[in-house]
Amino acid sequence: MAGPAGIGALPEAVRVDFYVLETADAEARLHFACRLAEKVYRLGQRVHLHVGSQAEAARLDELLWTFRQGSFVPHELAAEGATPGSPVTIGHGEGEPPPAGLLVNLGSGEPGFATRYARVAEIIDASPGVREQGRERFRSYRQQGCEITTHTIGAQG
Repeated sequence: MAGPAGIGALPEAVRVDFYVLETADAEARLHFACRLAEKVYRLGQRVHLHVGSQAEAARLDELLWTFRQGSFVPHELAAEGATPGSPVTIGHGEGEPPPAGLLVNLGSGEPGFATRYARVAEIIDASPGVREQGRERFRSYRQQGCEITTHTIGAQG
């Protein structure tokens, strides 16, 4: 079965990086996601940003143009069944996302397709609800045998 990783089969060992922000600001999560997407894009890899709603997708779409002076991250909102033309896509819901080397999950739960990617990034802020949801996803990924790394990101990120 071909998965979103685009290599013809499910990844053998899914690598999940948890980026734990010291701030409880939801906008900080989105800004960190933009910086991460830009970094991975500049390395020549595709990125899919998964959010919880259409409103969050629109906000992230806007931020990718404005999060940093002089930044350019070619991106588009993912359309179900369409082949993306940009290396960075934004989507929500449980529909099959486009292929990418990295899935950045900003949703409140683990997407059903997460472990079809070779790499997953979970961005967690300091708000109690987001932390608890992150802990649940951490346990789920661990139970699935994923390789997990946690990175603490200071206020300056």
